[in-house]
Amino acid sequence: MEAEQSDSVKRLLTVVKLLAVLYLFFVSIELMSGTFKLFGKGFAEQLIETTSNPIVGLFIGILATSLIQSSSSTTSIVVGLVASGALSIDNAIPIIMGANVGTSVTNTLVSLGHVTRREEFRRAIAGATVHDFFNLLSVAVLLPIELATGYLHRIAAWMETIFEGVGGLKLLSPVKVIVKPVVHFIQSSMLDTFGLPKLTCGIVLLIASLALLFLALQQFVRIMRKVVVGRVEGVIHQVLFQSPLRSLALGLLLTTIVQSSSITTSLIVPMIGAGILTVGQFFPYTLGANIGTTVTAMLASLATGNPAAVTVAFVHLMFNISGTMIFYPLRALPIKMSEILGEIAAQRRVVAVGYIVLVFFVVPLALIFLTR
Repeated sequence: MEAEQSDSVKRLLTVVKLLAVLYLFFVSIELMSGTFKLFGKGFAEQLIETTSNPIVGLFIGILATSLIQSSSSTTSIVVGLVASGALSIDNAIPIIMGANVGTSVTNTLVSLGHVTRREEFRRAIAGATVHDFFNLLSVAVLLPIELATGYLHRIAAWMETIFEGVGGLKLLSPVKVIVKPVVHFIQSSMLDTFGLPKLTCGIVLLIASLALLFLALQQFVRIMRKVVVGRVEGVIHQVLFQSPLRSLALGLLLTTIVQSSSITTSLIVPMIGAGILTVGQFFPYTLGANIGTTVTAMLASLATGNPAAVTVAFVHLMFNISGTMIFYPLRALPIKMSEILGEIAAQRRVVAVGYIVLVFFVVPLALIFLTR
């Protein structure tokens, strides 16, 4: 009897500890995102407003979303600009595509938390970057098709006529509701109480958020290794990720609720690093998350009542659905590309850092200014 009570107490403590670690993980993600917004949200908005070249628009979408770490924020800004007439639908479409690529920077940063353990890091970086490669391949195929035929624009315009006159709805993200007050308190304390300059505050908060992220990841993986044996592992494999369709539906549902594909995909990366899930199991989940993240901009566009804004939001949805229809049957390609990068990065860790800096920041920034 005492042994059973002791086991129950241990299980309860483990659950409490896991929830506490998850909360720290969510706080670190939101704090990191907020810090990047502190650095670059105004810059991102200025970039978005000043594009007319589709290729430049694509890289602006990548850079802007990498800076503010939220495709929902980028697409909502784009929807607002289109609604106001400051941006045309044709110029908005490449930015939306770029936003899809830029949003995957967060889970790639999360994979760096496994950098000290080679085999774990190999799995984590492969799991994180399969999202990147899917988005990059989707852009490589669909942007030329869109420029040549207007395929996405035409379908989205037809969908807009169906939803014409429908009002918007504001959804609350439960994760953000419990995390944002803490993040806001930390940021306001640094800016107001201590009176630090904005740049200094941003640097301090970025370092703090990364340290908190790595600490939370370390504890999360350690707890999951203990917990995920037998029954719990069976639930993850046989219930949540039992089939590709179920995995896709889970990613779609969670991201619609949380309203952030960065959070929902980053949450699974440590499980891949720990060897609980494979990249193949994770891939359909990322497809669902990509579709789920379009909900925020669709609701924002419906609230504006502007046909052009609604059309742009539906372009985002159709882009992700089209990418899924093309690359789920061809999933071996993005999975293999991510696994190759994982192998290389495990041998030379600096490759992973270089990949993030070049793909999400240096190359887009350089191409934007070289072509302007």
